[in-house]
Amino acid sequence: MHPMMNNNSDGLRFMKMHGLGNDFVVLDLRDGGAPPSPQVVARIADRHCGVGFDQLATVAWDDQADVRLVFWNADGSFSSACGNATRCIARFVMDETGRDRLSLRTDHGMLYAEDAGHGLTRVNMGQPVLDWQSIPLAQEVDIDHLPIAGDPVATGMGNPHMTFFVEDADAVDLHSFGPEHEHHPLYPERTNVEVVQVLARDEIRLRIWERGTGPTLASGSCSCAAAVAAARRGLTDRRVKVNVPGGVLMIDWREGGVWMEGPTAYVFDGVLTPQWLAS
Repeated sequence: MHPMMNNNSDGLRFMKMHGLGNDFVVLDLRDGGAPPSPQVVARIADRHCGVGFDQLATVAWDDQADVRLVFWNADGSFSSACGNATRCIARFVMDETGRDRLSLRTDHGMLYAEDAGHGLTRVNMGQPVLDWQSIPLAQEVDIDHLPIAGDPVATGMGNPHMTFFVEDADAVDLHSFGPEHEHHPLYPERTNVEVVQVLARDEIRLRIWERGTGPTLASGSCSCAAAVAAARRGLTDRRVKVNVPGGVLMIDWREGGVWMEGPTAYVFDGVLTPQWLAS
């Protein structure tokens, strides 16, 4: 247990981590304590008046896995999956315990992480969700060719995704394009939006609009969904280098699931004061 991570009357202690600039507040609840309310989560996410994050994650003990992870978006809504946060927390727990493999239970299911060497961490995000009801979509459609301008692909990675393939990813105005499609009526739980430029059979470029958060420098689940969509379209092979604004992830869609590999960073510890929490 990290010495900074006991939640007590002195305030709410947290860790700040990021994977390629996709940043997280992590609350370690393994010694007890309750997760914050959605309203407090959204206040912590405020980059001016709180801490700021793309997702918040809690870590707790679990009787089926090494740890149990729960994720929130910046607007306080739940997310079943967050690949980069999973990698960051896996690296923290592996460093803490001296282990090189872990099991982590999420709302998306059981995930497995391992030390990939050279300071990199690899996590199996499980199989993609490829039936319309489970993504979920509002009606039965061809998920490889959605009836939406731009001919996007629908994929589930524990959260819903809409992936567009374009000639020039930079030419898309993500600030208007993202929210327009996040709230598309075909997606009753809203969706993450990916804009993909295929560079080669083994390389893509990705820009991301995350559901409940907005533009992000990286996203593990979005990178996995984009790679799966590209492979299903026949545009790439199943192992691809994914260039995101924050750096590079390697995605490998294998028989046993979609593996994601990349760097992590544990940045600092902090304490949210009782006065701020009560205000």
